[in-house]
Amino acid sequence: MKLAVVGGGSTYTPELIDGFARLRDTLPVEELVLVDPDLDRLELVGGLARRILARQGHPGRITTTDDLDAGVDGADAVLLQLRVGGQAARNEDETWPLECGCVGQETTGAGGLAKALRTVPVVLDIAERVRRANPDAWIIDFTNPVGIVTRALLQAGHKAVGLCNVAIGFQRKFAGLLGVAATDVHLDHVGLNHLTWETHVRLGGPEGEDVLPKLLAGHGDALAGDLRLPRGVLDRLGVVPSYYLRYFYAHDEVVRELGTKPSRAAEVAQMERELLAMYGDPALDEKPALLAKRGGAYYSEAAVDLAASLLGGGGSRYQVVNTYNNGTLPFLPDDAVIEVQAAVGHAGATPLPVAPVDPLYAGLIANVTAYEELALRAALQGGRERVFRALLAHPLVGQYAQADGLTDRLIAHNREHLAWA
Repeated sequence: MKLAVVGGGSTYTPELIDGFARLRDTLPVEELVLVDPDLDRLELVGGLARRILARQGHPGRITTTDDLDAGVDGADAVLLQLRVGGQAARNEDETWPLECGCVGQETTGAGGLAKALRTVPVVLDIAERVRRANPDAWIIDFTNPVGIVTRALLQAGHKAVGLCNVAIGFQRKFAGLLGVAATDVHLDHVGLNHLTWETHVRLGGPEGEDVLPKLLAGHGDALAGDLRLPRGVLDRLGVVPSYYLRYFYAHDEVVRELGTKPSRAAEVAQMERELLAMYGDPALDEKPALLAKRGGAYYSEAAVDLAASLLGGGGSRYQVVNTYNNGTLPFLPDDAVIEVQAAVGHAGATPLPVAPVDPLYAGLIANVTAYEELALRAALQGGRERVFRALLAHPLVGQYAQADGLTDRLIAHNREHLAWA
């Protein structure tokens, strides 16, 4: 079995390699190709990747290349984890929206739209080249904004599933609080990528006992602290929102905070410099502890599990993924991409039935879905007016003066990545 990782020079990659090494019985990979245009980073990351496999006695081989077509040729699955413009572009996404009094964040709001505009054309070009090289290959998208990127891939007819680590993070957190195995925890996880709520936490499977009330009663303070929301908010909602919901539920508070400290991109850029220096140490043969602070917790387990299920290996039957709605949430179009529990197998992902969604959440889901549709049109067709319409539709913007100001800033900061600009 051959897998390719596009964006293989990422500092995330050793986390992924560690997962492949530890879960070799779940997904027996024979060759893993790291594809990246930055050969210097590839040399550092690839060297550590080989040492990790050797330390854990994995028989597979790691190859590296800056030739995308050669790298994906013959691959059974291609994992996308790229960042167009790097941390420098992310830093801008997190800063210029603050000038208009809006959240600066890399996956939602105006910054998230900028990332989508830069990313969608690049991903579609990669996917088309994957299809030419191997039309049966699965594309696993971990590239943000996952919902919009996955929708672009599916609408273009690619065999694609989107993946995020939020759900597996909650699963592991809840399992630890309950003192049970992670595989015993099944989440009723509903919404869009980075806009989700855990509405039930079941033990044993989709029909198991709901222990969410017990979790909130016994561990509400800890959960609220992790989410940086007041305990009372969780009690009133009766669900556990994704930590991305803080951008919506406490928008003005977050904007004030972001204006008083360095961007997350600046922090990550410094971390990446330190990580790459570590990766160059020939004595290092395991992922360093610093990598845990980089983000993407449990990313490798989720990716290996999904790839194994899609390729007919030993992956879990159920997994939270991003895929077409197809009637699962009746208040959304069928071609909206939602993030829910799905049955995953060789034929792809089929969402499990979802209980009726409270209007408190359904309204926001529908609003952001409309924004994502407009964002994808802007990414595919370009044009200032399409960018403006997407921003005006976003619930974190929603005012014409802000949308106009943000549109001008977005184009000015991303002109080199926007062919139409």
